[in-house]
Amino acid sequence: MKDVIRKEHFFAHSIKTVWEAISKEEKLSTWFVKADFKAEKGYKYTFSSDDEDCKDIMGEVKHAEPYTLIYSWIVEGTDVETIVKWELTETNDGTKLLLEHSGISNYAKDSAVTFFSNFESGWNKCINDLQSYLPKEAHAR
Repeated sequence: MKDVIRKEHFFAHSIKTVWEAISKEEKLSTWFVKADFKAEKGYKYTFSSDDEDCKDIMGEVKHAEPYTLIYSWIVEGTDVETIVKWELTETNDGTKLLLEHSGISNYAKDSAVTFFSNFESGWNKCINDLQSYLPKEAHAR
């Protein structure tokens, strides 16, 4: 089974704007999910969704330097740790985002396929939500 979800996306926004959207608690809580989060190595975070089909996500920030953010990802009710990595690259026209979610094969065989599918669609929604959020954030400045 595939073990890594990889998403690449271009945003016509500054690297600073995109970085803040993915690394600042108040901004994450606006476009992603309610977040108790600090982009500081060692910070133990929690993401909480109001959607009854979603479980809380907990983990620890492993690396946080502009413009790379890496954290563990543990779904409530499991003891499986996966890793999420956001990497931003400045371009002439904006910012390129590389998002990777790895370690999904650490789940038991049948559940790994389900988690992979759920994470894949979840990250697609996440990228779309970030795409919708960024123009609003840029105009709010």
